[in-house]
Amino acid sequence: MGCRDVHAATVLAFLSGTASVAGLLAAVLLPNWRQMRLYTFNKNERNITVYTGLWIKCARIDGSRDCVIYDPQWYTAVDQLDLRVLQFALPLSMFTAVSALFLCLIGMCNTAFVSSVPNVKLAKCLVNSAGCHLVAGLLFLLACAICLTPSVWVIFYNNYLNRKYEPVFSFDISVFIAIASAGGLFFTSVLLFLWYCACKSLPSPFWQPLYSHAPSMHSYASQPYSARSRLSAIEIDIPVVTHTS
Repeated sequence: MGCRDVHAATVLAFLSGTASVAGLLAAVLLPNWRQMRLYTFNKNERNITVYTGLWIKCARIDGSRDCVIYDPQWYTAVDQLDLRVLQFALPLSMFTAVSALFLCLIGMCNTAFVSSVPNVKLAKCLVNSAGCHLVAGLLFLLACAICLTPSVWVIFYNNYLNRKYEPVFSFDISVFIAIASAGGLFFTSVLLFLWYCACKSLPSPFWQPLYSHAPSMHSYASQPYSARSRLSAIEIDIPVVTHTS
């Protein structure tokens, strides 16, 4: 399948980016970023686990799925720096990734449904597929960095809390989901970059990220006319006048 068609790499990149955004959304909503185990030495009581998320906090007794303490206003009183940073970083990463998905979708639709020879009258309004995919790859890479850095920091900050207080803190499943989603975003950006590197050698400016000049019909001519062929179209017969004695 040629680059002019919908390439398999761009479709796979779009699906991978969509799955990564879904993973980020799950990590944002789940109250499973940090656990705090509260032990009791009373045989008549059970231990309590406090589940801390970015927006809510839930305390459960061992063996129960119901929250004995549920705090929906936790997001306004977060006292842990890593979670506070994640409250801003993950939505920003999601917004960046969704913007990249939108650009990727525009590039795919333009590649699939627009003719190979552009309309000269609409040259200024043409959508550049390669430019869309290239910018989308950069946005996916940026979203990966925004998500991965604070998510990994949670692991180190968890060790800091255990040293400062007591070893009762542990990171939960949302950390792994966020890191896996960041890996998916990185994989998506790599796919788009590989697609561009494989297609940029084409002679047509359709696959350049930015046009060096407005595309026209002449840019897509298979073979240029020679100098002789251009002059032959404007040959003029010059009459010769002779004088007789």
